[in-house]
This record gives sequence, structure tokens and C-alpha cells, in this order.
Amino acid sequence: MDSLTQIVLGAAVGEAILGKKVGNRAMFYGAIAGTIPDLDVISSFFVDTVRALEIHRGFTHSILFSVIFAPIFGWLVSKIDSYKSVKGWSMLFFWALFTHPILDSHTTWGTQLFWPLDIRLAFKTIFVIDPLYTLPFLTFLIMAMFQKKDSPKRQSYNRLGLLISSSYLALTFLLKGVSFYQFKEALEQQNITYQEIDTKPAPLNTILWTANIKREDDFLIGSYSFFDKSDIQFSSYPKNHELIDHLVDNEKMQRMIRISHGWFTVTEKDGDLFYNDLRFGLLSTKGDATNFVFQYKIIENNDGTITLEETEKDVADGKKLIGELWERVKGV
Repeated sequence: MDSLTQIVLGAAVGEAILGKKVGNRAMFYGAIAGTIPDLDVISSFFVDTVRALEIHRGFTHSILFSVIFAPIFGWLVSKIDSYKSVKGWSMLFFWALFTHPILDSHTTWGTQLFWPLDIRLAFKTIFVIDPLYTLPFLTFLIMAMFQKKDSPKRQSYNRLGLLISSSYLALTFLLKGVSFYQFKEALEQQNITYQEIDTKPAPLNTILWTANIKREDDFLIGSYSFFDKSDIQFSSYPKNHELIDHLVDNEKMQRMIRISHGWFTVTEKDGDLFYNDLRFGLLSTKGDATNFVFQYKIIENNDGTITLEETEKDVADGKKLIGELWERVKGV
């Protein structure tokens, strides 16, 4: 999830663990702990694109990371804070660190919670930025912040924030199930044969959902809003995997394919090949869109190695998407 959401979650968890004893300092250190796992992005400055993708939400988002580093951070804080309980601070850091990847596991990217096992949990029920999850949570946290540490209202506000956000997160599973059923029904009604369906919420909401449909030679992409009155329409995207047949045995390409779990297409433009990761969709709700959120230029080097370079996103596409999303959410 986005940094603000993880800060709010970490602060609320910190408050639940030590708020009655240290007041707002529990929120402060909880917020810090809530951001620590995302420091894995620093690796992108030192390794290539593929390795950075493998590292992202890996070790720092694991149970092992929380177990190892919670007592270390707890001990450090106990040395500088007037509250000297190593156990208390360690508990705060453990739960604030641990709930971070738990929340992230509900997104499309997921987390390697059981690192070093190569198992990535991705429930794909919530987008990385969802105001309906974050804003009520933030509101109750701020209300709690301005109460005295031993005030019953402080505890109630914080619990309400945790309860409402957690209930919404649970609701997303139901919404995903309903949308999955709608996509499945649409495919059957249109006599479309397929191999696999992958559904996820569109950006910033859980009313509009998108589906990637895997077939033999292409992928279908469709969208469904709970306000839709017309049938679901699917757009076809040829796999074009034959364009990289000469690279299929390349170790880096194999790793990239493994990262995207086979959900990718290859396109050619001006003699260059591009690897499109379908898992994160498009920067448009239009049926003929080709501007994928994550696209990588395949560069073949003279020494036989390859480099995958992420293409820059057009800011204008992002701004345009907001308007398109609003219109699409309202239904067709």
C-alpha cells in the first residue's frame, strides 16, 4: 500500500500496543515501523531492474524480518526513550512491522511473507491506494491523537479506526467474489473459451474491477462496475511470445517471466521489443488502450546478455485516467 496508509496502520497498531503507557510516542514509533519494510526500494539504486523486482516486497515483508528486527528496534528505542521496557517496544515494533506485509498481501503485487520460501501471497482485493480504506482510518487516528493517553475516548477512536478499516478489507473479498462471478458468467454467455481468470480492483476503488483472461494465443482484458447495466466487453491482446523465442533460454528473461507468472505480452515498436506486465493493467479504461502500467524495453547487448529497462510513464496518462475512472465507475 502507499506510504500514508502504512504510516496510519503502523501508528494505530503502535497506539493499540503501548498508547496507554507512552501516549503519542506509541503512534510515532509505530508510524516509523510501518514504513521500514518499504525501504527495500533502495535496492533499485544498486541492482538491475529484474533483481529489484525480485527483491521488492521480499525479505523486508516477511515474518522472519519482523521476528529478527523487532527486538533490535525495541532495544534501540528503550535506550533513548523514558519508557525503558525492551519487551514493550519490541512488541510494538513486531506488530507494526508484521501488519505492513499482511496489508500488502491484499494487493496485486503481494508479499513474500514466508521468505525464504518462494511463495508470494497476493489476494488482489485492494488497490495500493484506496481512499475508502485510508481516510476513515486516518480520521479516527487524528481524533485519538488529541485525547489524553489514558482517555477511554482515545482507545475507542483508535479501535474504531482499526475495526472499520479491517471490516472494509474483509468486504473486498466479497466484492472480488461477486466480480469474479460476473466475469465468469460473461465469458460463458459469449461462448469464450479460456484457461485462467485473474481479477483485481481498478485504481482507487473497489466498485470497478478488471479481469485478465488467459487464452492460447492472446489475453482478454475486461472491466466490470457494480453499476453496469450492459454486458461486459473484452478486448484482445495478442501474446506475441514468439517475438522472444530467441531469448526464451536467457536466464534473465526466464526470471522476468517467472515474476509476472506468465501474464505478459510482447509488442514491437520502431524495431524495439517491449515486455508488458499485464498484472497491473493499463493507464486507461478504454478498450483499445495499449499504455500498460508496467512496460519494459528489452535491450539485447552485444555480449549476448539482455537488459530490461522500465519505460517512463506519461504524467498526462495518469491525469487522464482519473477522469476515465470516474466515468467508468458510474457504469455503462
